[in-house]
Formats: sequence, structure tokens, C-alpha cells
Amino acid sequence: MMSERLVHRVGIGTDLHRLERGGPLRIGGIDIPFDHHLAGHSDADVVLHAVADALLGAAGLPDIGERYPDTDPAWRGADSRTLLGEVVADLHRRGMSIVNVDLVIQAQRPKLSSHKPAIGTALSALLEVSADCIAVKAKTNEGLDAVGRGEAISCIAIVGLNAKSC
Repeated sequence: MMSERLVHRVGIGTDLHRLERGGPLRIGGIDIPFDHHLAGHSDADVVLHAVADALLGAAGLPDIGERYPDTDPAWRGADSRTLLGEVVADLHRRGMSIVNVDLVIQAQRPKLSSHKPAIGTALSALLEVSADCIAVKAKTNEGLDAVGRGEAISCIAIVGLNAKSC
């Protein structure tokens, strides 16, 4: 019988949602005072959606669109913190642990630099990892595309997992 070996797995996730009038704006599990919010079937938290997809990808599992389809009314208005919590619990049941999270939030407005520490703290609690294992970066799109015109916000997340086998 072969002994189990620890393997490192990597996943990438992306998400983009349109901005609509009326706040607050929820990003990374925190509410940010702003005159717009992200539109979506759930609360449209682009950070938590990108992180969840990255974790599911690293684990070799179906993405959040399959897991929580927008065609299912049960997920209308769902809190993405709950959805991400279910993903994390599933990974733990499968013997996987989160090593690190690296993410880039792309938003022309609002400026997110001052919110990066709070987003990192919220992710640390949601993912049950040290804040030192989470890197949060915020960029603008220099006026280009829907994000640059202030019509949308997007996020790219890369995660590392440790697992007992591949």
C-alpha cells in the first residue's frame, strides 16, 4: 500500500459584477460606504466569489456557478460569506488546508486602498487562516473597459491548498 503524500494544489478564480445605484458596497465580506452596490443573484461579492472559485478549482471541484446556480431561487440574495464558509468546510472534510490567498481587486471607484486591511482581516476569519497568508491588492483600470469606466468591479484570486493526495 502506498503511503499518502502531501501535495500542493493551486487554483485561480475570477469574478466581475456590474455596479448599480444604491449602497452599501459589499467587497471581501465587508460593507463599504458607497453610493453603488454590485448587482447579482446573490450579494455579488466579487472577492468572495473569486476566492471560492479558486478554492474549488484547486480542489478539483465544480465552480460556484454549478454549486450555487443563479437559476435556483434558494440562492437569491445569498450572503457570499455563508457560501464561502460552506466551501471551506467542504475542503476541510476532504482533508485539505488553505496555504495562501493572493488577490487583485480591480475597481476604478471607490478607491479601495484604505479597505485592504479590513478585507484581509475578514478573509482571514472566513478562511480560518492567518492574515499573513492573505495578500490583498487593489488596482484601477486606468479608465479602460467597464471597470475603468466605473461600471463594474472585478477580482482575480489565486490560492494554494495542501492536500493528502491529488
